[in-house]
Amino acid sequence: MAQDELDLPRMLARVERGIAARLAAALKTAGSTVEEWRVLSLLADGAGHTMTEIAEFALLPAPTLTKVIDRLVSAGLVFRRVDDADRRRVLAFLSEQGRASFDRLTAAIEAEWRGVQDAVGQEELALLRVLLTRMSARLA
Repeated sequence: MAQDELDLPRMLARVERGIAARLAAALKTAGSTVEEWRVLSLLADGAGHTMTEIAEFALLPAPTLTKVIDRLVSAGLVFRRVDDADRRRVLAFLSEQGRASFDRLTAAIEAEWRGVQDAVGQEELALLRVLLTRMSARLA
């Protein structure tokens, strides 16, 4: 196997870290974190979500997610409610204040993403999205 093939995981990690660092800086300025924004972005669909669903979407281990959700609940951005369909489950929802925060944070993310698009190019990003989507589906 060629060395450049073995280097692909490192290159993917480097690109992910670079983008995540830019987004994290934009969110920090806006008073949030990437993890919080991911959680809010899932809950913004208006449907309640279980902790398992949120953890999978936000790419967080359960203990870390619990801390993130607790912070968001304390800040009044998220609330928990027992699932009417299954009383054993607890669902998390975005509050009205959480919706306003999500909208503000999304504006910060979109502004930073425009900088990424300018640096990398929209065509390259579109191609990368297609390739990564294909790879993700095949490795799942």
